[in-house]
Parts: sequence; structure tokens; C-alpha cells
Amino acid sequence: MKKMTNWEELIWRGLVKDVAGDDIEDKINNESVTFYWGTDPTAPSLHIGHYSSLVTAKRLMKMGHKPILLCGGATGRIGDPRPTAEREIISIDTLNKNIAGIKKQIDKLFCGKAKLVDNYDWFKGYEFLDFLRDIGKYINVNYMLDKDIINRRLETGITYAEFSYMLIQGYDFLNMYQKMDCIMQVEGSDQWGNITTGIDLIKKVLNRQAYAFTMPLILDASGNKFGKSEGNALWLDKEKTSSYELYQYLINTDDSMVEHYLKVFTFLTPDEIIDTMKKHNEEPHLRIAQKELARCIITDIHGEEEYKSAKHISECLFSSEIKELKASDIISSFKGVPTFKLNGENNLLEVLVDNNICSSRREAREMLSSGAILINNEKIFDENMIIDNSLAIDSKVVVIRKGKKKFYIATI
Repeated sequence: MKKMTNWEELIWRGLVKDVAGDDIEDKINNESVTFYWGTDPTAPSLHIGHYSSLVTAKRLMKMGHKPILLCGGATGRIGDPRPTAEREIISIDTLNKNIAGIKKQIDKLFCGKAKLVDNYDWFKGYEFLDFLRDIGKYINVNYMLDKDIINRRLETGITYAEFSYMLIQGYDFLNMYQKMDCIMQVEGSDQWGNITTGIDLIKKVLNRQAYAFTMPLILDASGNKFGKSEGNALWLDKEKTSSYELYQYLINTDDSMVEHYLKVFTFLTPDEIIDTMKKHNEEPHLRIAQKELARCIITDIHGEEEYKSAKHISECLFSSEIKELKASDIISSFKGVPTFKLNGENNLLEVLVDNNICSSRREAREMLSSGAILINNEKIFDENMIIDNSLAIDSKVVVIRKGKKKFYIATI
């Protein structure tokens, strides 16, 4: 493929939606600019949705630009307006713990090469009346009401605290422009209204041009937010989402989305992505593209050893090699699977019925005779088989499978 400019590559990867600044392409291609990305500390960990933006920030850094990563100790006290209802106010102690966790994750992702800031540092001594005089006078209420996120909340109601959020974020941009030479903001497309408020402030207060671009929302094949299933995020904290869980999610990426994800979430070159997709399309059942996606993301977030471990666990869980795994790996990998405890010697037929794996002894016998019951990935036909410590993996767990996808964990 013909070598692309920095801006052309961002476009090719599908990373640009809204743009502010007529000469932003020249800035991205030919200069080294300071830019910022921000998030509020609503949880102790970032999730995969944040990661899509952080990858873009990291990509810009690799292009020679200088990132400032902001964790909103001030904005987090209020909460960015949501489309439906007001956010719950979290305690200051919780907020500070969240900030510490998020800063640690960001610092690790950027190998200590990005500047980390907290907007509470410049708001904590700012008097309310001074803020209204210095900033509030520049932004018209009608201008604020026209912002999409505000407009959608007018019918259900919006508090003054939430309403003022865009002024606070707008001031963040102005302050960093003045004191840190930060001339560009890069965020998800849902932040466009807040971004343009900052750009307008910079124009009105300093008579200077600021720049920005937003990234489209990343969705899965069903149109849901990437990395969310039934309201549960995929967290960057491996204690909340194990590398194996992340691996399983990525390895099951729909074929229709995997090329897009390779462009957005990986640092593979365009030629490498094209080559990966060519191999994938020739043998899609091998899931070559999904495996490469999992390798790139998990290695970047948690390191190569975590990726290798997740891959090994995945390969072992569905083969006879499951017995090589540690009990802790199995329990972590099957988080959310029905779990029960067994003591001593237990007849298999009774285990299946008593723990609601099968609805009756008759169903249990039918499942066994058809080879649909597996113990530690081995088909079992004998209803009188004894489940005890001798079968337990790592002397602690027995994995029972019914059919292809229903798993149960017995701890011994």
C-alpha cells in the first residue's frame, strides 16, 4: 500500500468524525503539537471503551505529538450530563481512589511518557464569583441550550450542576492552552459539545485558534457499545476482567467487525492489517484476524506474558489439557458459571440432578448415553461414576459440561 500521511492514516483507520480547525491536517502531518484527552473518575478502572480513545492518543504520540491525559477530579465531582438522567454523585474518598487507579493504568499504558494532570488542581482555589466573571460571561445560555446533550435533557430536567459542566470542561481546555501550550483536544464523539465550548472560549478570551477532532463511537455487530454485554464493561483492571475473559471476548469478534477493530485498536501497519485480513478471509474458520486482535490488545494492556497465559488457558479449557491448569485459572475463566461444593464421594447421576444440571434422572441418563456430559472435557457414559477428590484438577475443582456451552464448576 502507498505510504499515507499521518492524517490519511487516521482517516483510513476510521478515527475521525468531527473536526475543528481548518489546518488541522497540516498540524497532524507536519508539526509536533500538544493535545489532551480526558476522562472522569467514575470507577476505579478504565474500560475497553476508554481504551479505544487511549489507543488513538498513543498513536498520535507515536506520530510525534505530545499527549496530556486528564483525570477529572473537578469534573468528576459533578458528572458529565447523560442523555437520560442525572449521574449519581460519588463521595470524595471514592473519587480520589478512582483517580489513583486510573492514573496508574494510564501511566502503565503510556510507559510514563505522557503528562498526567487532574483538573481539580486548577479549580480548587478558583472562587465561584471569579469563575462566573472570568468564564461565565463569555458563554451565552442559548448557546448552551443548543448543545445536543443539554437539549435532550430539557424535557426530563437537568440540574444547574450538570448544566455548568461544559463551562468547566471548556475552561480546562483554555487553562491548558494558556499554561501547557495544549492546542488540540481529542475525544469520543459524545464530547463534541464540550470540546467546542472550549474552542469558543479560547477564541473569545485569547483570540487564538484551537483544534480538535472526535472519534466515532465503537460498536459491535449488533449496534451495542463495544465491550459491553448486559451492562457489564470489559475493564482494564485484570482483577475485574481477567486476560482470559478479554481474550474470549475478542476471539469471538464478529467477522464483519474484526477488520475495523484491527484498524482502531492495534498498532499494526496498514500493510500488516491488509495481509492479516487476506489470510483470514482465505480460512475464516481459523479466526486469524480475531487471534491477532486479541494478541495486540492484551499485550498492550497487560503485557506479553498475560497474553500467552490467556491463550494457553483458552486452548486448555476445551481440551484434555485442562488438567494442566491451576484451579484459580479455571475459577477465574468460568466466572459467573454455576458453582457448587461437593464433599467426599458423589454419584454422578445424583450430582447432575441435585445441582440442577439435569432436570431429572431420566434426562441425566439420556444426556450420559448420548455423550453430552463431559467431566474435565472427557465424555462420560457411566451413570455410576464417582466424583471425588481423585478427579479434581489441582485437587480443588471438577469441570462439568452439558452439551457444547453449559458449564458447571464443582469445588471439592
